[in-house]
Amino acid sequence: MATSSSSEQGAMESAPTAASITVERNLAQSRLEELGIKSWPKWGCPPGKFPLKYEAEETCYFVRGKVKACLKGSSEEVEFGAGDLVVFPKGLSCTWDVSVAIDKHYKFDSSS
Repeated sequence: MATSSSSEQGAMESAPTAASITVERNLAQSRLEELGIKSWPKWGCPPGKFPLKYEAEETCYFVRGKVKACLKGSSEEVEFGAGDLVVFPKGLSCTWDVSVAIDKHYKFDSSS
């Protein structure tokens, strides 16, 4: 199995995106365990489009699926899916365009 030096398996690639949505890709198993993701509730949905407004900060880890979030009042789009840890800030409004059914673990930050 070949790996490049700049892209080790489990290497963290964080990219701040529009409206402070943060997408963290290629999480190491140790990072998943540190966050306790398997103990978070699970949620899923079929493909489709639906609007969302975040009343609290949400962090979620996508086990499967593919989404394009279209931010309200902007032409910006953020794509994420299986294997990504995504943080949505409190107050964000967007429309999810789910192209592949979602299965995710999630948690809300009640202090945000």
